Amino acid sequence: MTVRTVPARALAAAGAVAVLLAGLVGCASAEDDKDPEHRSFSLPGKTLTIDSDDSALEIVAGGRAADGRIEVTRWFSGSVTLGKDPEVSWRMTDDRLVLRMRCSGVIADCSARHRIEVPRGVAVTVLDDDGSVRASGFRDPLNIRTKDGSLHVTDSTGPLELRTDDGSVRAEVSSRRVDARTGDGSVRLTLGAVPDRVRARSGDGSVSVTVPEAAYKLTTSTGDGSVRADVRRDDASPHVLDVRTEDGSITVRTAN
Repeated sequence: MTVRTVPARALAAAGAVAVLLAGLVGCASAEDDKDPEHRSFSLPGKTLTIDSDDSALEIVAGGRAADGRIEVTRWFSGSVTLGKDPEVSWRMTDDRLVLRMRCSGVIADCSARHRIEVPRGVAVTVLDDDGSVRASGFRDPLNIRTKDGSLHVTDSTGPLELRTDDGSVRAEVSSRRVDARTGDGSVRLTLGAVPDRVRARSGDGSVSVTVPEAAYKLTTSTGDGSVRADVRRDDASPHVLDVRTEDGSITVRTAN
């Protein structure tokens, strides 16, 4: 396991501490790291689980990754006053990539971002406690779950399962099977190929699904909001769209 420690930022005087405590603190950005770290990890099989506690993630199928290895780049910026120095760590255990950040103190301000390049032919599961997730280029199954953060998937054809407790879900893909859900946020799906099954759910937010011209078995439901559905319907169709929200509008349309 590799651990990177960043020295705590010292304040010049006690008065400065009082000013910072009274003000709003939270300006760290991983983009401030102009010298990101890079590491290659061996992958023993054809599945990968990415386990992250507090980081924005960008996951790409292909790129520099070769069979049996994944490539990870890490950006980190952070400082802690009156607490332990912040730390970030990464390790690979079997087929599980574990990414961790420790940042706590009276004034703690940290930000991390990871870009993970995965070989083609690998099914990926992402478990992220707090952070946005972007993914692209997947032909194989992709399963993303985050407790707090937005999800955005592009340029993919493999089956997708997307979950967030709090955040928006967006996908511009040609996947045949898509299951997208959020507890609080909007869902926007644009399909480039006629799907076999799409499930789109929001607990609190609008849901929009755009699909190619075809006949669909369509189910819609909203607790509070309008429904606009402009696709051709056929209850015997093998192409199923199931679109629901508890509070928000629903739009299902055919791509122009």
